[in-house]
Amino acid sequence: MSKLPYSKWRFCVAPMLDWTDKHCRYFHRTLTKCARLYTEMVTAPALIFGDRNRFLSFNAAEHPVACQIGGSDPAQLAQVAAWIDQAGYDEINLNCGCPSERVQKGSFGACLMLDPTLVAECFKAMKEATDIDVTIKHRVGVDGRDDYDFVRDFVGTLFDAGCRTFIVHTRSAWLKGLSPKENREVPPLRREYAATLKKDFPEAQIVINGGIHDLGLAEELLEGVDGVMLGREAYTNPWILSDVDARLFGRKDEPVTRETVIEEMTAYLKVQYPKDPRVLRGTARHMLGLLNGLAGAKAWRRFLSNPLAYERYKTEVLREAFARAGWRESCDENSRFDDDKIRCPANQFLFLLEGRSFRASRDLNDD
Repeated sequence: MSKLPYSKWRFCVAPMLDWTDKHCRYFHRTLTKCARLYTEMVTAPALIFGDRNRFLSFNAAEHPVACQIGGSDPAQLAQVAAWIDQAGYDEINLNCGCPSERVQKGSFGACLMLDPTLVAECFKAMKEATDIDVTIKHRVGVDGRDDYDFVRDFVGTLFDAGCRTFIVHTRSAWLKGLSPKENREVPPLRREYAATLKKDFPEAQIVINGGIHDLGLAEELLEGVDGVMLGREAYTNPWILSDVDARLFGRKDEPVTRETVIEEMTAYLKVQYPKDPRVLRGTARHMLGLLNGLAGAKAWRRFLSNPLAYERYKTEVLREAFARAGWRESCDENSRFDDDKIRCPANQFLFLLEGRSFRASRDLNDD
């Protein structure tokens, strides 16, 4: 599966509710130019009855980027597919994998796998309304129906309807008895199902998702499928994305550094801040893991978790956090807050967070 040209879905960052918003995606794009990015899921009714422009706005730098939607009404999905196309997205992805109770009540997510005929109708309605890719993200099973025949028949029904790209989360969804978190951990991984789907549907693009924590495993899995999708690992340990272009796409670009990422994100904040001051914390929250594994990582996280830092440094907050972690000169001549509530002795910072104070050692061997 490693032959050129690569599949458009060779490496993807999963849609994650409350996480993969436009600020997160812009940050991820500074780390990898090749990965396919996905929005948080937005429901068809939210687009029809809510603030459509807010939900669909994104930055051109995010391409290639897909919009994930939830819904089960073919007419509604056709309407929103047209809007997503007009907004400039590269792909529309229908969520048939989320196991949460809230999603089930809306008649979308993993419960749709129990009605593949309806999903096929939804797919065809969307495909008729747009020229961009329409894809399906799904599980390998639902509740006790987790034998290979079940997922093969689901994919087969969609394949016959014209779908050619399937993102396969290789755990079953247990709709009763497990929380969404437990659904990510308790049902066993059945990665062999994804590889078998590729053999049974060689013309389809099969992308494997679920429990992938490093690029070494991703490379192994790409021997049997067309693409891999990382979720929580890409969010909590974002630096993993900096190796994607070279390792999985053979790119020989100038290596990404954390400093160049911080400079790009600072430039982003300077553009966005006049439009919406909330962008400072709204962006920085996605970057807390950028220094994971390095000396100073705790200082970085603590500084960016302090509301007073944003009041003081505004669009310079990332640069200053990097300095507090010991990786560059401070933006502040005194290298400390002037606020009387906060003192910064030579080797320590005192932060205030949610009314409590705590010390962070300047010792750079804290992680």
